[in-house]
Amino acid sequence: MKIVVGLSGGVDSAVSALLLKRQGHEVVGLFMKNWEDDDDGEYCSTREDLVDAVSVADKVGIEIEAVNFAAEYRERVFASFLAEYRAGRTPNPDVLCNAEIKFKAFLDHAMALGAERIATGHYARIEERDGAFALLKGSDPSKDQSYFLHRLTQAQLSRAVFPVGHLRKSEVRAIAREAGLPNHAKKDSTGICFIGERPFREFLSRYLPREPGPIVTAAGERVGEHHGLMYYTLGQRQGLGIGGRRGGDGAAWYVAAKDLAANTLVVVQGHDDPRLFSTRLEAQDASWIAGRAPRDDGTLAAKTRYRQADARCSYSGGESGFSLEFREPQWAVTPGQSAVLYRGEECLGGGVIA
Repeated sequence: MKIVVGLSGGVDSAVSALLLKRQGHEVVGLFMKNWEDDDDGEYCSTREDLVDAVSVADKVGIEIEAVNFAAEYRERVFASFLAEYRAGRTPNPDVLCNAEIKFKAFLDHAMALGAERIATGHYARIEERDGAFALLKGSDPSKDQSYFLHRLTQAQLSRAVFPVGHLRKSEVRAIAREAGLPNHAKKDSTGICFIGERPFREFLSRYLPREPGPIVTAAGERVGEHHGLMYYTLGQRQGLGIGGRRGGDGAAWYVAAKDLAANTLVVVQGHDDPRLFSTRLEAQDASWIAGRAPRDDGTLAAKTRYRQADARCSYSGGESGFSLEFREPQWAVTPGQSAVLYRGEECLGGGVIA
């Protein structure tokens, strides 16, 4: 069939294209440019990534097209990103980017090109069960990306292919190296795509005004000044500027809460301070892969952040929001991040922690 592959310039999407071509599909590469502001190459790697994507397409023997989705990205992802920070939360734009850009704007463009499917280099798997589509974890537990894909719908999954989802990262690199792909040793990208390696505070301050205020202990003692609540997230240890001040047993300081009304950052000492743990959360703006809320059969677990072990929990709620009660207290549950539900290997969907 005709499959359009999102070629990012990275090794995962490159091997995805290679494997599909070897399987006999008609493969076309598509490079997405999602960010234009100050894309000068100092921090943003778009130009280098495009060169790599074109080199991969040439090696694999497929055509490649570059498409600019910057306007859609700014409207559908970045505007929400800023609104969440303005509200004192810590958003995860990669979740929204997958739902709104990679599996909506990109999918629509690919269908207009006559594609039957789109493919990406995500580490996740899709399984068809009685006419419905289930999203499963990637076979490499250290690279599983189902967390970022939990807002996908049945319609989106029915058109998607994840060619490397059943492979480990080491196997993907080995395939790329043996095939002579030019980016086989390229370092994985990290962080938020449009920020790249640039200083986060400097970037955010261009769009949101700085509002400094006091840093206080749980007892109300002032121990420093923050640069603006938007720059901090729950559980943060680095960059507080109070490392030289020691109290109690001299343990490190962690962000425990944000008081928006008082513009105050609350900190505690020690990774295991009880104020950093939660046994319950509320989530809103829920999205369910099956198109309906799951039932709690006693086997559910959840992640409240990427790269976290599944935590057993009980669930109650409906189509738009839900509550989770954890068997074990969870560390630094952060408003704005996603709470994603699993039943074993299957990702059921999730919502935004409120």
